[in-house]
Amino acid sequence: MPELKVGDRVLLLDEDGFLDNPADWDEEVAQVLAQTEEVELTEEHWKIINYLRQYYADFGVAPMVRKLLKDTGKTQAEIYDLFPSGPGKGACKIAGLPKPTGCV
Repeated sequence: MPELKVGDRVLLLDEDGFLDNPADWDEEVAQVLAQTEEVELTEEHWKIINYLRQYYADFGVAPMVRKLLKDTGKTQAEIYDLFPSGPGKGACKIAGLPKPTGCV
């Protein structure tokens, strides 16, 4: 199983690079995961990350893309500008969510 080194911690990842244990996530982990996606986190990234984390905490799943766009006021192009690998692979991974099973 792949691993991610964050400071003095070694975290397990699934085969797609998502945290094996979402409870391991913190902002330092997000910064390291962002590096794996070649993303430099800005305030705009954090707005999306925090939205995804709150939605997941409330509903136990990642939001569908349409819901993400509506709630954040972002366009799909803006999300892809922030997270080039997309809202599911990039944004959810950096936010520490499990790999989405559906359309995210």
